[in-house]
Amino acid sequence: MTENGRDGFHGVWRTIVEDYRAVRRNDPAIPGGLRGSLETLLCTPGFQALLVHRLVHPLHVSLKVPVLPRLLSLVARWWTGIEIHPGARIAPGVFIDHGSGVVVGESAVVGRGCVLFQGVTLGATGNERTWQRHPILEEGVFVGSGARVLGPVTLGKGARIGANAVVLEDVPPDTTMVGPKARAVKVGRARIGNLPEGVCRQGMEDLTARMESLEREVRSLRRQLEAARGLEERGMEATG
Repeated sequence: MTENGRDGFHGVWRTIVEDYRAVRRNDPAIPGGLRGSLETLLCTPGFQALLVHRLVHPLHVSLKVPVLPRLLSLVARWWTGIEIHPGARIAPGVFIDHGSGVVVGESAVVGRGCVLFQGVTLGATGNERTWQRHPILEEGVFVGSGARVLGPVTLGKGARIGANAVVLEDVPPDTTMVGPKARAVKVGRARIGNLPEGVCRQGMEDLTARMESLEREVRSLRRQLEAARGLEERGMEATG
């Protein structure tokens, strides 16, 4: 084996070890000792899907092997319920919990120490015109169950995405996003009322638009009520 070959093997091995440690660190259901090691290796779909990806990624990207990497990734999807394109770039120490329904697109980038829960999609919107059409997750990003992060957006270091959120824009570092149309609720310990203007502008615009809509509905109801009262008064006069 050449020096480059040994370095490549050692690099993949170190990455797998970090993935293993991420499971032991993040999953409280895994017991200690030999039993925990066996459960991690044999009963943790997220670790198994990443293990296959560590093997097929260099085949697809570096060696340009046709068909086989995609086929092996489909086998991993059938076995684990997790779909990771061989082209996705995933740093060491990533943790996929439960994992069923997780989809990671070809140009997605997942940083060191990120956590993905079941049903997460790192996908595209379909409107992209460049190769980088999937999200970039910086170090330590947390993405909750069922969240959709779509397009070439960047989630900053330590960002947290709530369950079922839909993210279509960049997220600043250490920012928590929630809601079907994800909005900033805090940065670090600062609540939304104390956020910088640029971070909370979208949420304020949505709230303002909703309030204006409600005001229009109230005015319309008042006009209808006044018209009904007028008809009632005229009817009483005619009867009198």
